Amino acid sequence: MSRNTQPDVTVVGQITSVYGVKGWVKIYSHTDPMENIMTYKPWLLKVGSQWKPIKVEASKRHAKGLIAKLDGVDDREVARQYCGVDIAVETSLLPDLGEGEYYWSQLEKLSVYTLSDELLGRVSHLMETGSNDVLVVRGNAESIDRRERMIPYLPDQVIKEINLEAGTMRVDWDPEF
Repeated sequence: MSRNTQPDVTVVGQITSVYGVKGWVKIYSHTDPMENIMTYKPWLLKVGSQWKPIKVEASKRHAKGLIAKLDGVDDREVARQYCGVDIAVETSLLPDLGEGEYYWSQLEKLSVYTLSDELLGRVSHLMETGSNDVLVVRGNAESIDRRERMIPYLPDQVIKEINLEAGTMRVDWDPEF
């Protein structure tokens, strides 16, 4: 990899806050189960506009979440600079998915159309709700309105087609919802 080329990465979590006084940080994981984030090495942290590799010295479950100790980060103030930073891994390290399975990062930014070709907007992000995942679709200048819609991620029922190459998703969804 040349110095000017950034790797193809997938965001798998985020550093949310500091933990304790010895440089540990709290981790929000997008992986399922959440502990899987700790199996990827190295982590890539978004520093400025660049992804920088960092070694995780130690990690463990804490309460309902995860905490980690980053290499070279030995006090709370140094750890604080990483709060809010995305954690990514090289996409090539992720397991292959089966037919009809997608990583959330693949769905984000897709243009969402109804079955009657009305553009509802783009997928901003996804949320876990317990019963099913939810797409947060934000209207834009090209869409039928500027509304934000929450659309359940229910393949076959609501989600009718995903075309990653075209950057589109078709949904059986009433724009009035």
